[in-house]
Amino acid sequence: QVQLVESGGGLVQTGGSLRVSCAASGLTFSSYTMGWFRQAPGKERDFVAAIRWGGGDTSYADSVKGRFTISRDNAKNTVYLQMNSLKPEDTAVYYCAAGVVVAAEALPIREYEYDYWGQGTQVTVSS
Repeated sequence: QVQLVESGGGLVQTGGSLRVSCAASGLTFSSYTMGWFRQAPGKERDFVAAIRWGGGDTSYADSVKGRFTISRDNAKNTVYLQMNSLKPEDTAVYYCAAGVVVAAEALPIREYEYDYWGQGTQVTVSS
C-alpha cells in the first residue's frame, strides 16, 4: 500500500522560512517523479514544484520561483520543499504527489498526471 505522509507545516511570519517533508512508502521511490501542490481556502489545488526521479530536473510555478526549492533524498524515500521569503498568499494546505513519468517527457504540473497523494500539511503565513 502506497503512503505519502507530509510533515513540517505550521505558522510562520511573513518573510520567514519553512521546510515541509513528504515521506513515501510502498513504492519504488527512486522511480517516481515527485510533486508539490497547494490548495488555499476556496481555491483549486495548484501546482507548486516537481522533481524528476534522479533529482537533476526540477520545475516551479512562477509564483514560487526563486523562493522555493524542491529536493529529494532517495535513500530516505523523502521529498522536501524549502520555502523562503514566505508571503501571506502562500498560506495553503500543501500536498505531495508521486507519478511515473517517461524520461523524455516534461515534468508533470497537472493533478491527473500523478498517481498517489498525501493527506496534506497546513502552512499559514501571518502578515
